Amino acid sequence: MTLFDVSNLIFALLSIGLGAIGWLAPRYVMGVLDTAPTKSSMGVSEVRASAGALFVGLGVGAVLVGTSDAYAILGAAWMGAAVGRVTSIILDGPTPKKWGFFICEVVVGLGALAINL
Repeated sequence: MTLFDVSNLIFALLSIGLGAIGWLAPRYVMGVLDTAPTKSSMGVSEVRASAGALFVGLGVGAVLVGTSDAYAILGAAWMGAAVGRVTSIILDGPTPKKWGFFICEVVVGLGALAINL
């Protein structure tokens, strides 16, 4: 296994691991993200889907397909999250927590894009 392959696997596993937290522990993630569940379960459902299982699926898909294109798509998705995060930093105001998430998203996104494009 080459350094290229190991790097791609690391990015996929980061996506799977971080996504699994959102998918399987949405209330924990909602606490970290300063969001609160309401009487409706839609907030928890949204975290499970968009901050959780979506990223698990991206990581698993990249590993199963195993091509540079698949890993580049993984990176593009993480960069999409980074764009949304930086939009919030600009329009809604910066916080240390937002910057921390942004940095994580950029590292995974640009890392996966850089070695696969």
